[in-house]
Amino acid sequence: MAKTIISADSHITEPPGCYIDHIEPKYRDIAPKIVRDEAKGDVFVIHGMKKPLGIALAAAAGKSPEDLKMYGANFESLHRGGWDPEARLADQDRDGVSAEVIYPTVGMLLCNHQDFDYKKACFDAYNRWITEYCSPHPERLIGLGQTAMRSVEEGIEDLRKMKEMGLRGVMMPGNPQVADYDDPCYAPFFDAAVDMDMPLSFHILTSRSDAIGGGRGPNINGFLSIIRGNQDIIGTFIYGGVFDRHPKLKIVCVEADAGWVPHYMYRMDHAYKRHRTWMKCRELQKMPSDYFRDHVYLTFQDDWVAFRMKDMCNYRRLMWANDFPHSDSTWPWSQEILAEHTKGLTAQEKDAILHDNVADLYHLSV
Repeated sequence: MAKTIISADSHITEPPGCYIDHIEPKYRDIAPKIVRDEAKGDVFVIHGMKKPLGIALAAAAGKSPEDLKMYGANFESLHRGGWDPEARLADQDRDGVSAEVIYPTVGMLLCNHQDFDYKKACFDAYNRWITEYCSPHPERLIGLGQTAMRSVEEGIEDLRKMKEMGLRGVMMPGNPQVADYDDPCYAPFFDAAVDMDMPLSFHILTSRSDAIGGGRGPNINGFLSIIRGNQDIIGTFIYGGVFDRHPKLKIVCVEADAGWVPHYMYRMDHAYKRHRTWMKCRELQKMPSDYFRDHVYLTFQDDWVAFRMKDMCNYRRLMWANDFPHSDSTWPWSQEILAEHTKGLTAQEKDAILHDNVADLYHLSV
């Protein structure tokens, strides 16, 4: 590669003390914690959620498909880089990754917790922990914070605190408490995100509509639907006129792949041109696809279609990721996969998608 590669989406394996040691005392007894189950191995137990979270897939990078499973792992057997920053650098050096934007794992599921006060306490604890985790190597470990979005005012205060802590952006819950994200009440929050230069990220599995399981057909069919929640959020921002009102706002669609984008932009334009009158869509200043091209960044890993369709969208908004250490990760084969997937790209396009786009978005010097 002409430049070093950056992962726009990697993950933490939250350790046993992540929440318990950093949460406010009121919630310490019910903080998310790891419990050893004789049948399922170590699981994360979250107060208010019926099913415990198996940790095996949270750190299954590099395993063969036959060895992937939700349960049966002990925390000590997982990738140490999930909770040890020094070990993480060694893992990413092996994959040829010079820096990475880091998202939570347990924190993704917490986005859908129905108790917003509990969610707020957990997110504050996580923000304190991830700040400590990234602090030894701030140019290689790019931490993002979380906000429960209990209110617009609190969301702004969360952004301010994250910025002061050195976090580079925020992972948003798919479903805020007050109103949906196209409501004008969010104007001060979006203005604050722009002023503080804190991109808003929407990760798969953080909306109530995109959980795996419970759908039609075999369980594996649900895997194909998890990008739907992110598509709904993008449509809400675009059709809701958010980018008309906030022309400098940036959002990131995380781990939902990108090969679908050209058709989705066409479909959005078609719906707007043909059906906006009877479906009561507001008048937009531009076509929906124009907003998508300008304002929406997308991360993807093993998606060769994303490279093939780069001329049909804005390649300056595509950001490759290795998703370490999750089961969908390209680690430790990222270099070989990228050598094959990027064959048709120019050097400029390759540098942009593998390095420049994410470096520019988060102001990285690596």
